[in-house]
Amino acid sequence: MNSPALRLGCCGLVLICGLIAFQRPFRVYPSMEPYDDIPLPPDYQEKTEWVFARLMYPQHPNARFGRFSRRFGGGFDWREGFTSWTQDYPRADRHFAAALRRLTRINVRSVEQPVNPDDSDDFYNWPWMNAGEMGDWKLTGAEARTLREYLLRGGFIMLDDFWGTEEWNRFYESMRLVFPDRPIVEIDGKDPIFHMVYDLDDRYQVPGQWALARGTTYRNDGSIPHWRGIYDDRGRIMVALTFNSDIGDSWEWADDPEYPEKYSALGIRLGVDYVVYAMTH
Repeated sequence: MNSPALRLGCCGLVLICGLIAFQRPFRVYPSMEPYDDIPLPPDYQEKTEWVFARLMYPQHPNARFGRFSRRFGGGFDWREGFTSWTQDYPRADRHFAAALRRLTRINVRSVEQPVNPDDSDDFYNWPWMNAGEMGDWKLTGAEARTLREYLLRGGFIMLDDFWGTEEWNRFYESMRLVFPDRPIVEIDGKDPIFHMVYDLDDRYQVPGQWALARGTTYRNDGSIPHWRGIYDDRGRIMVALTFNSDIGDSWEWADDPEYPEKYSALGIRLGVDYVVYAMTH
């Protein structure tokens, strides 16, 4: 039988196999987080249909975590880890991957994949990306062009954990290089991205563990949470921004009894909706 459905299925299988064939091998980088060594899951080399790709990026000269780097001697090469892009990594990535496995039927790899925008041969092999501490990134023109091309080809990126006017302005320095001609807008609550697996009409600020330790839920002037996005010409969200929230911490500390369950519940549900949206739009 040579049906259109069969041909489509075969094409999809070829596409997935092609992506897997050209993806860079898994590697662990040093994290800024004060973790002990995190053991690798026994199935970390499994070939799957979805991988948590974490965007690596150069650090802004005025980055909040630049002070951290200088305190430890500075001079860290972002391409080797231990700079702002490693905030929450890899614990948040692996916790979210485990949750996505339990809550959906998506075939999920148990470990993350850091992805370098200077490596354009590999960059397009990872259809869903996440990045945090967005007030700390500083893309070059070439890296911005690569990210723009990735998104216009159908990629999706979730940008998280930046707070208030100062961090927004540093974030926007690079974002306007990526899309100087596309507005950043508030995502309407009726948009499908909030209704893929969970109906997320009741969204609220998700604080980081660091904020709760101080007895607050935010930093700087970032008291009001925003769910913003950038759309392509077909009305698909390419860039999803969780501004004035720390979804990464809600994944990272999901197993900590001191971190309130209500925040991890929303953060994980939001991530699940974003992944399913990206895979179907």
